[in-house]
Amino acid sequence: MAIAIIDYGMGNLHSVSKAVERLGYEALITADRGAILAADGVILPGVGAFGDAMASLRETGLDAVVREAAAGEQPLLGICLGMQLLFSESEEHGKHEGLGILPGTVVRFDSGKLKVPHMGWNKLSFVQQDSPIFTGLEEGHVYFVHSYHVKPERQGDLLATTDYGEDVTGVVGRGNVYGMQFHPEKSGELGMSLLRNFLLLTEAKN
Repeated sequence: MAIAIIDYGMGNLHSVSKAVERLGYEALITADRGAILAADGVILPGVGAFGDAMASLRETGLDAVVREAAAGEQPLLGICLGMQLLFSESEEHGKHEGLGILPGTVVRFDSGKLKVPHMGWNKLSFVQQDSPIFTGLEEGHVYFVHSYHVKPERQGDLLATTDYGEDVTGVVGRGNVYGMQFHPEKSGELGMSLLRNFLLLTEAKN
């Protein structure tokens, strides 16, 4: 099973690919449209600023490829910034249009009330226990590092939250599209189990 990890110059590609390989899947780091759309599953990683990431995706034409993958049947997973990019827009350093695959806005934590960034281990609470991404799993802690968080427009897209002064989006999903605000490959046993469940979805499509 080949998993395409999209290389647009702003992702923790090595750690994600190694995690995929540890779970017994082939990891293909690529910016090639054909390879991405032919893969059994797609991962959109991301580290850095939202506006810069969207600019890079547009310059390479990969924004259209991600939308194309999302509109198909391949399971697609956005990780950290990659999850935020799936949404309509971000307020990070001004207004920036996102991929618009899921409706919602990325906003900054209130630094007057909270320590920013939200950094460290925090408990993930499952909002939709029956989601296949949670099959066989119990709630537990994962590792977060982020200053901005997603406010989904549709409650049905929210799969899990964490408590940081408010219910903060931890996992989203609709159809074949998923997103995790934390890095599953750096989030211990639960994180790797969540990644494994996503990868199992790629097998179900075949």
